[in-house]
Amino acid sequence: MSLPAGASIAMAGGSLRLTLVRSNVLRVHYLPGGHGTAPALVMSATAPRAADGSVSVHDTGHRLELQSDSMRVVFDLATHTLLVFRAHSSAPILTQVRLGRLERRTLALGFAPADAPLYGIHGFDAFQAARSGMVRTGQQLATAGEQGDAGAPLVWSTAGFAVLVDSQKTLFNLAPGRIQVLRQTRPDLDYYLILGAPKQIFAAIDDLTGHAPLFPKWSFGFINSQWGIDEGELLRIVRRYRVLHIPLDAFSLDFDWKAWGQNNYGEFRWNTGNFPDAPSGTLDRELTALGVHLIGIMKPRIHVDTVEGKYATAHHLWLPGEKMSLDYFSHKPVKTLDFDKAATRKWFFNPALRQSFETGIVGWWNDEADETGDDTQFFNMERALYDGQRQYFKQRVWSLNRNFWLGAQRYAYGLWSGDIQSGFASMAAQRQRMLSAIDVGEMWWGMDGGGFHLHPSSENYARWIEFDAFSPICRVHGGYLQRRQPWIYGQTAARAAIRALDLRYRLMPYIYSYAWRDHVSGVGLVRPLFFAWPRDPHLRNDVQAWLFGQWLLVSPVVHRHQRVKHLYLPPGTWTNFFTGQVYRGGSTVTLQIDAKTWTDIPLFVRQGAIVPTQPLMQYVGQHPVTTLTVDVYPARRATYFDYYDDNGETYAYEHGQYFLQRIGTQRRPTIVRLSLGAVRGSYEPALRRYLFVLHRVKARAVRVDSAALQPAANRSALNRCSTVCWMRVKTKEAELTLIDLPAGKPYRVSVQD
Repeated sequence: MSLPAGASIAMAGGSLRLTLVRSNVLRVHYLPGGHGTAPALVMSATAPRAADGSVSVHDTGHRLELQSDSMRVVFDLATHTLLVFRAHSSAPILTQVRLGRLERRTLALGFAPADAPLYGIHGFDAFQAARSGMVRTGQQLATAGEQGDAGAPLVWSTAGFAVLVDSQKTLFNLAPGRIQVLRQTRPDLDYYLILGAPKQIFAAIDDLTGHAPLFPKWSFGFINSQWGIDEGELLRIVRRYRVLHIPLDAFSLDFDWKAWGQNNYGEFRWNTGNFPDAPSGTLDRELTALGVHLIGIMKPRIHVDTVEGKYATAHHLWLPGEKMSLDYFSHKPVKTLDFDKAATRKWFFNPALRQSFETGIVGWWNDEADETGDDTQFFNMERALYDGQRQYFKQRVWSLNRNFWLGAQRYAYGLWSGDIQSGFASMAAQRQRMLSAIDVGEMWWGMDGGGFHLHPSSENYARWIEFDAFSPICRVHGGYLQRRQPWIYGQTAARAAIRALDLRYRLMPYIYSYAWRDHVSGVGLVRPLFFAWPRDPHLRNDVQAWLFGQWLLVSPVVHRHQRVKHLYLPPGTWTNFFTGQVYRGGSTVTLQIDAKTWTDIPLFVRQGAIVPTQPLMQYVGQHPVTTLTVDVYPARRATYFDYYDDNGETYAYEHGQYFLQRIGTQRRPTIVRLSLGAVRGSYEPALRRYLFVLHRVKARAVRVDSAALQPAANRSALNRCSTVCWMRVKTKEAELTLIDLPAGKPYRVSVQD
């Protein structure tokens, strides 16, 4: 039987389907007796079924060939050998022999080169040493795990290939030149072979397992979480943030917010003893005026001897086989809900919880659903909240969860690293936890900044906030009655922390544009260095630094009293973000670290960078952004940045209501080019102008669409510009050229350097 982009082959005991579902993805599906089962939850219902574009299928009677513009597949009909090539390569990158053995529900795959590093499968829980870093070898179990772990039935390599198995609890065995699947959960073995660079691999994984929806824009700001608080203290803390001009966008509430242990849906409604003005919406209105959103903790268990508990019993919503136990917080009998049941998910976003959402709990902090050993319990708990909220409300969903299984990202799913310790060693270990979670497809990761257990030193807190500022989710949290506000840790720590948070808020246009990039192409704000330099052997297991977006490299200080830091910079030209000092990459540089004020963050700008920033705000959306400053570091090769914006609150962007404009630049021997592309989308932002800052460009003349421009006399004249204006500025670090352009229109600018 012929398929639109593949073929079905009769084999002993069943049939084999080979399908190019994307130009760089081959699906291999063995059907025993010709019958298959439903895909595992990891796969999206909208996963591609056939490749777009031209695919040729050629059957000689002895062998079958499939060809796309990215991949060539050869299947020998006599020996049942599968060879996968890059489109124009003569040597296979993946080889599988004797596919007839797929009826055993296992597979063995050869790859080249044999020393290629392998990534994926799992992250680390909060209490593992995580010394293996990013590279995976030997027997490895793909499972969601507990306490900040992340998992996916996925193995991939910077050599340009990946294997995604449609299964739960998949056991891999990895060796040089060989990937084996020793155990998986479906009788019809179903897997995907993917080719490409890391970004192409993750774009394909995103298509197969589901695209992450955009989080609300406020969630990219700073989140203060606290266990042990009431309404009075909450308002005092938030007001102090505002008086001290410290950015804050959200406050996360632990057990304190809800009527935990009380009858009549206490797990889902406000505790009026702690928050008397919450049920009426008065507290929400006051916090909204201060620019702060509330996040509430949610648990997978409910109390048995309550109205809601009796409902769960009557409708069989409990986790099968679990015995009743006493809750550690209420000391009353509880049981765990089974979120793998559709009936449980439909009931969970009940009228009591909807009322809590309407009166201020607009983000979900889901806890402890990782204790059942089920890969999809946490996944489906957040799925219940996502589906429920989207059914009743227009606001975007945001959640934080304590483990991750690939596919959960399509339900607005963030991950935090569990109940970690305070201290420098624990902080340093969060680097591999973050990057390994990203390696299995969870791009929105955060941690309990400052540590959950114990109390961090002032230096530890300051350095932790600097790390936090360059994480996907920027959040602090501590154990019961622990405070994580900057002023708690003294003036020196507070100054360092505030400086880092201020920088994150200035970078908000850059951050939000990469949130959009993740939504459409599966690679988010933070990415390991080997995503961009896959062939650099220095980076194959490096966790010391990472890319923040495409253009910034950060390596936070994670050691106590550190005075000197040795940092390997990848090939290229790098500029210190703060001092303007230029470094040649491909070597290790020595940096002096300030062990007294703790204010320095090793942060570097990659040549070719385009980095938009906005004026400092105390919360996202505090003021309309009418002018963006765009720092440009032109390189010999053309580089681009897609600036993105929308209303930041609803899902209107899914219907084309967004603003997307491509910015490009390139340095030629005597000319620097700057371009603005045509706008896509129907959203009209407050943005009116771009102020481009071209670094190390000494403009002698500027032309716009072939017309020569006269330079502005001074900054005041430049600021009054209503068309296109420019001027040169000399600082102690470098020569700069400033160009002021209207936003939302296409332009081509030539700068004679």
